[in-house]
Amino acid sequence: MRSIRDLNLEGRAVFLRLDLNVPIKNGTITSDARIQAAMPTIRHAIDAGARVALASHLGRPKGKRVPEMSLEPVGSRLSEILGKDVVFSEDCIGDGVKRLMQDLRPGGVLLLENLRYHDGEKKNDAQFAKLLAAPFDAYVNDAFGSCHRADASIVGILDYIEDSAAGFLLDKEVAAISKLLQQPKRPFVAVVGGAKVADKVGVMSSLLDKVDAILVGGAMAYTFLKAKGVEIGKSRCEGDKVYVAKDILDRAASRKVDILLPTDHVVAADFAEDAPAQIITTVAIPQDQMGLDIGPMTRKVFAERLAGAKTVFWNGPMGVFEWASFAAGTMAIAEAMAGCSGYTVVGGGDSVAALEKAGCEGKISHVSTGGGASLELVEKGTLPGIDVLK
Repeated sequence: MRSIRDLNLEGRAVFLRLDLNVPIKNGTITSDARIQAAMPTIRHAIDAGARVALASHLGRPKGKRVPEMSLEPVGSRLSEILGKDVVFSEDCIGDGVKRLMQDLRPGGVLLLENLRYHDGEKKNDAQFAKLLAAPFDAYVNDAFGSCHRADASIVGILDYIEDSAAGFLLDKEVAAISKLLQQPKRPFVAVVGGAKVADKVGVMSSLLDKVDAILVGGAMAYTFLKAKGVEIGKSRCEGDKVYVAKDILDRAASRKVDILLPTDHVVAADFAEDAPAQIITTVAIPQDQMGLDIGPMTRKVFAERLAGAKTVFWNGPMGVFEWASFAAGTMAIAEAMAGCSGYTVVGGGDSVAALEKAGCEGKISHVSTGGGASLELVEKGTLPGIDVLK
């Protein structure tokens, strides 16, 4: 996979695919972390004298123009950060884009409107990909968070642009996760949480061949407990995934991989932020209660495993960490990760939000910008957006 460093960009029209899918509320960006993550690649292209078009999706407009999902506020923020004008295009294809690119001087920056305003983006439609590519003679992908999707701007466009490379962020992400998977130092411990077994079954199955232990929390832990015959009360359980959880437990036992499940819980009678919380010191949960976080003893056991680990991968919260009464388990994992002397990787999404909430993000070896992409890369060892660059 070539790097942007390997491309001669001077004077060339470059399609730079980024992940600028930032949170916007009432027209104001509430976090520009993804914009900041893309800046090294943007600045490199500008300094190399390229005529740069930045492309991204925002939200899920489903092929329609949704004003609240316009990238225009992103253009304003980019202009502030770069200290220069960023031209905004009201579309991402067509004669208008061609004219804007022709008028752009070397070092100039154009921001294309939301790729997902066209349904051809998600469908990887060949005609849409050809229109996207038309004004450009070089392609750079720095959108790691979208590389697990075979979209037109990730995959199809490369049928029409021959010269391609990865940006600095994509290079960094692939290197960091490859280090996690290729001859990791042991013990190698994975922490897997979140709501659904269905979302994590692939990565857990893959990790069984790599890790020494998997620590399971979040709502998905109750499906695993159910698979072991434990009473889980009103806790969330994926009934159709109990057999999947049992299969993972059986395979882990045959491989001598420890799967640690919660042995105590923070519970409430209702799924509500103001529901009174209480600690249940047994593994079984009363019929009128639901588990919403791991308990103090489980936190202690999990933290001890992490303290002795040489390699750790974490994806998914241990409970409803957005609510103060049920955040202690996830915060304990964040703090244990920060205190681990081994190589630590956190895989995007809620886990990153938890790190930020705990003030621990600066103490992790690598914090991924893509939750789904990092999971799939751990599971499969590659992604559609990486394969096509190779």
